Amino acid sequence: MAVPKRRMSRANTRARRSQWKAKVPQLVTCANPACEEKHLPHTACPSCGQYGPRGARRQVLEA
Repeated sequence: MAVPKRRMSRANTRARRSQWKAKVPQLVTCANPACEEKHLPHTACPSCGQYGPRGARRQVLEA
């Protein structure tokens, strides 16, 4: 395992840790005009099951 040669200063340590921020998830509006709920991008809408704006041929069916 790699071992640091020198001790990292407090300023550098805190600057590195400042990047560990919690972000609010980015939500997109459902492409279905009847639904228009917010959901995570690149996932099927949990309420109507549609994935993307291409209509019924891209609908996700429950198994």
